Amino acid sequence: MSESFPRLHARTRRFTLGVPRAFTVAPDGARIVFLRTKGGCDPVTCLWEFDVASGTERLIADPRVIAADEENLPPEERARRERARESAGGIVAYSTDAAVTTAAFALSGGLYVVDLRTRSVRHLRTPGPVIDPRLSPTGVHVGYVTGGAFHVQDLEDEVDHALARPEAPEVTYGLAEFIAAEEMDRMRGYWWSPSGEAVLVERADDSPVEKWHIADPANPARPATEQRYPAAGTPNAKVELFVLSLAGGRVPVPFTDEYLVNAAWDDHGLSIVTMTRDQRTMRLFDVDPETGTSSLVREDTDAAWVDVVTGVPGHLSDGSLVWVTNLDGGRRLVVGDQPVTPASLQVRDVAGVSGDTVLFRASGEPSEIALWAYKDGRITLVSPQDSGVYSGQAAGGTLVVTGQTLDGEGPVTRVSHHGRHVGHITSHAERHGLDLRVSLIRTGERELSTAVIFPSGHVPGSARLPVLMDPYGGPHAQRVLSASGAYLTSQWFADQGFAVVVADGRGTPGRGPEFEREILHDLATPVLDDQVDALHGAAERFPDDLDLSRVGIRGWSFGGYLAALAVLRRPDVFHAAIAGAPVTDWRLYDTCYTERYLGQPAEGHYDASSLFADAEKLERPLLLIHGLADDNVVAAHTLRLSSALLAAGRPHNVLPLSGVTHMTPQEVVAENLLLLQVDFLNKALS
Repeated sequence: MSESFPRLHARTRRFTLGVPRAFTVAPDGARIVFLRTKGGCDPVTCLWEFDVASGTERLIADPRVIAADEENLPPEERARRERARESAGGIVAYSTDAAVTTAAFALSGGLYVVDLRTRSVRHLRTPGPVIDPRLSPTGVHVGYVTGGAFHVQDLEDEVDHALARPEAPEVTYGLAEFIAAEEMDRMRGYWWSPSGEAVLVERADDSPVEKWHIADPANPARPATEQRYPAAGTPNAKVELFVLSLAGGRVPVPFTDEYLVNAAWDDHGLSIVTMTRDQRTMRLFDVDPETGTSSLVREDTDAAWVDVVTGVPGHLSDGSLVWVTNLDGGRRLVVGDQPVTPASLQVRDVAGVSGDTVLFRASGEPSEIALWAYKDGRITLVSPQDSGVYSGQAAGGTLVVTGQTLDGEGPVTRVSHHGRHVGHITSHAERHGLDLRVSLIRTGERELSTAVIFPSGHVPGSARLPVLMDPYGGPHAQRVLSASGAYLTSQWFADQGFAVVVADGRGTPGRGPEFEREILHDLATPVLDDQVDALHGAAERFPDDLDLSRVGIRGWSFGGYLAALAVLRRPDVFHAAIAGAPVTDWRLYDTCYTERYLGQPAEGHYDASSLFADAEKLERPLLLIHGLADDNVVAAHTLRLSSALLAAGRPHNVLPLSGVTHMTPQEVVAENLLLLQVDFLNKALS
């Protein structure tokens, strides 16, 4: 391998470049549209098509040929990509009509449509930079947002109409507000009717949200960026819905709950999903688009919180509702009013509903995510039998399954038609060149999912190695998966001379609602206790390989919080920590995420989960890393903890990253961060 792993890891955006994604299967199953860069180090994403009958691919649209300036992105698009954790460039999102004959996408703020049959690309004139273009199901019109206004353009005569204009600078039409995009996986703010004659559009008013300012101290001549940030306990954006007709009608769709979770408009009608501010009640409504009146279809409640599941609501061809709910200790798929999956199978999300078939992902074993199909009262495993992590799309008898196993080099995309394998969609991802030495085990009294990674040349029992805990550890996210890509960075750290332990404790998904809810009102104690249990359990399993007198811990975001928490509260176990972009005071984090677990600040659960009161306890080396341009976990978290540590007379290190957001996409920064962390750990644990 000509390049070091840190350099290649950074250049390939964590080995995601070149991997096919964002599949759309034509209704007849004959074609599959998808996104992929041309190479594993190429950051420019192109639009492609796979012909199912011949098994061949063809390039539909190449941004370099179109000659769009990728660097000239409107601020709203940069924010949308940050929320989506999108690290590539080019055509990073697209939409199609219902027949999948036309596609629309934005490039550098320009609006483009392409005829998928002829591959002819048109650049449409717009009054400003374009955000989130979406074709109507009929393919006659394309909707988009510019300057906070929602526009529709006729593709035949290219006549453009603004159906809604913002009444104030803080108002937008057609865009998902910050909370929806960051915490509810809702990246869109409008939904076409099946006829293409009307659109359900979100109006978001940010004026109630507190103003924060993000400055770049490395460039004092630049003014600070003003941002509306809904911190815990403070007002959210005011969200409203309107049905806008192309003829000029405007019908309000009132709802009283705090959050708009999702909406869907199919042949069986218009539906919206809402959630209360305390997140203990979720409601599904059918909406009459002519009058805006709503009728309650179902109401789900939970004493802790209700779960937001992507892909629902949906409907089978006979109108039966497709939903996911917690029942009998499991997260279950519901069709009509009947659960159709066992409580032992934890449904993760719904990938799609086509005719009478529901495609969904679910876990029996927490580290495995399989792809299943429901049809005619039965569920069937449609992903391979091999343990792994799978996803997919289906239509017209064609099934696309992308999966990754622990033994494989990277994701593999298989295509089948009516049950017969017809080929693969090629991945151009770079080979990582690592010799993975990952053991998946269960540890502790709660049998926690744990991965132990040794150096590639380590002989069992030959040496007791310093230990590096490498968790995320937070709710609704996993690190221990039966997929090789989950451990590349951990394996590289192991190859620097560590035994790396990755553990998923209470709060992580895949083991059922009760396990997730054990962190209610306490994000610190159960999470940290489980890391300690997993460490000791791994040492019991490998007593001659782990040196518990030299234990470091590293993490980013919630993992950074957990790393700092570990050395502050358990210095008897953890001897050094690297905390990247850590949440240090939960009052500074956003409403939806924080209040889900800790409630309102006035309820009194925040101090026990925050770090400031523990500052005087620090007696181990601690490195704090934070991007100064981070608009998710703002740099104030690290700076305030550093101030508290200084006031307590506790030495520590701070590494500020100028111009870096929560994702650290910059190649040189990402590469050197890995090298600096190894250097810090070697010195701290020597």
